[in-house]
Amino acid sequence: MNKKRVLTGDRPTGKLHIGHYFGSLKTRVEMQDNPEYDPYILIADVQALTDNFNNPEKVRKNVREVAIDYLSVGIDPKKTTIYIQSMIPEVAELTVFYSNLVTIARLQRNPTVKTEIAQKRDVFGESVTYGFLGYPVSQAADITAFRGEVVPVGEDQLPLIEQCREIVRKFNSIYGEVLVEPKAVLSSGKRIKGLDGNDKMGKSLGNAIYLSDSEEEITKKVMSAVTDPGRIKKDDPGNPDICMVSYYHKLFSTPEEQKTICEECRAGKRGCVACKKQLAKNIIEELRPIREKREYYENHPEEVDKILIEGTNKAREEAKRNMKKIKQAMRLDYFEGE
Repeated sequence: MNKKRVLTGDRPTGKLHIGHYFGSLKTRVEMQDNPEYDPYILIADVQALTDNFNNPEKVRKNVREVAIDYLSVGIDPKKTTIYIQSMIPEVAELTVFYSNLVTIARLQRNPTVKTEIAQKRDVFGESVTYGFLGYPVSQAADITAFRGEVVPVGEDQLPLIEQCREIVRKFNSIYGEVLVEPKAVLSSGKRIKGLDGNDKMGKSLGNAIYLSDSEEEITKKVMSAVTDPGRIKKDDPGNPDICMVSYYHKLFSTPEEQKTICEECRAGKRGCVACKKQLAKNIIEELRPIREKREYYENHPEEVDKILIEGTNKAREEAKRNMKKIKQAMRLDYFEGE
């Protein structure tokens, strides 16, 4: 049976948090156990440099951290190929080829790019770099260099995949049916809000619980979570619908616990401190196996490096095979069989 190639990845700009865990990591573990799929996961260090160009050490350090997070949640290098983007020169080469097929105006109209540029004015000011504006082209190269067929994404990433599909169609119309047109599959994972109620959880916002956090760090962060602002005293009736602690109980507590917590909150029979302590305990227990695995790999960095080297070597060979076909179609196969 021909397996469908799945292509996903993360930018190594920091350790991964529970937003990543519920948003994509759990889905990736499920997909690697599905015999229909052949998953590839890239650690996108080149893309990370597009808005961290002045801090390469940050990107370098987090390549291994992200890899450790992958292994800790159960991504199996025997089932999933994990590789480093910058070590696949064919992707950079393909990015150059594709840049001839996309106009600047089209990149500027991409809704995802427009949103991200607006969010990064502190990095770029009023003058965005060519590298950041053009990262959808690089992403198209990431996907097509490995003949990616399935790309799990969040809804906000759909415009990037559509731009990739446009590039594939344009290329194939000129050079023949060489590239595979990928299909975006909306991730079944949830987008998790931050502890402060922000729709986005992230390092820069200071509202994330990381997979690497200690029991003490988790407890401290949960105790700072936003609750019902109208509830002043312990026996005041609360509204769990606007409480971030209740929101997280839906992720980490049993249905029975959730029901009891909501009923007692509304009746003023359970205080916020007790509710937070229960949540912290539940989060700690769910993340315990991940932390234990993480501690193992932190103490055995040579195993992590070996996995990255083997995965990258495998990915490089695949990219070389596909690039040969692409260059043949583009008539760039000089001195081969002439």
